[in-house]
Amino acid sequence: MRATAVRRTALAACAASLALLATACGGSSDADAGDGKNDKGGAANGSSSAPEAPAPAKALTAAELEKATLAQGDVEGHKVAKAGPGDEVPADAVKVDKEACLPVAHAMYGVAQEGSVATTKRKVVSEPKADGKKPLEELTDGGVEDALKAAFDLTSTFVALTSYDKTAGPDAFAALKKAAVDCAGGFTVTTAGVPTKVASIADEKVSGGDESAAWTVTAEDDGDTVPFKLVALRKEGTVATFYAFNLAAGGGGSKFEVPTEVVAAQDKKLA
Repeated sequence: MRATAVRRTALAACAASLALLATACGGSSDADAGDGKNDKGGAANGSSSAPEAPAPAKALTAAELEKATLAQGDVEGHKVAKAGPGDEVPADAVKVDKEACLPVAHAMYGVAQEGSVATTKRKVVSEPKADGKKPLEELTDGGVEDALKAAFDLTSTFVALTSYDKTAGPDAFAALKKAAVDCAGGFTVTTAGVPTKVASIADEKVSGGDESAAWTVTAEDDGDTVPFKLVALRKEGTVATFYAFNLAAGGGGSKFEVPTEVVAAQDKKLA
């Protein structure tokens, strides 16, 4: 690719990255009212922390859950914003071709399970790293390509925090873990009439809460695969789910890890 064309592409990538940050983090306050009631293929049975027998828990109220929800400044190097109306997916809009996989599909879209009392939702986006490199116009072709990759190396995580009454929280967590095992070989989820093929669910490592689990959820589209990270963390009767996507990894350019900084920050606020 000619140097001029590469530079133009890199500039477009930077603009797209900045637009993503503005969309995810602008125009909303950190406050969010509770909106609540609402071994296959070597995969996905793992919690890094062994669960103890759960005792019935009193659900956090909407106000208590709000205090425990991530806010701007809680995650270093990330922007935190309230999820908007466009991020809401009602439970009846999520359909699966395998009923056993519904808990995974719900976790992907932040849908609360039976017994929920209140829910808050946040979008958390990593900020571009300031590395002090040369201005774009001074870079060689190779340098511009590196800058292009860096511009897309942003991870966006959708966090849903839900309080449950009595044993509904542990039950929801257990149902998600079982579904991840049962659906390790893949399934199709349809949301608002748009199908998404999940090719596989594979175990990842994570820690925190009374129990926690994480997976790589690989989606497939016309032969191309796109990895997502799904994390669940339970603290007493409250369950947090995290669904993360990285722009660079989505284009097949690199791998990305479980958003441990985001998970740890939410775990700390629940402690």
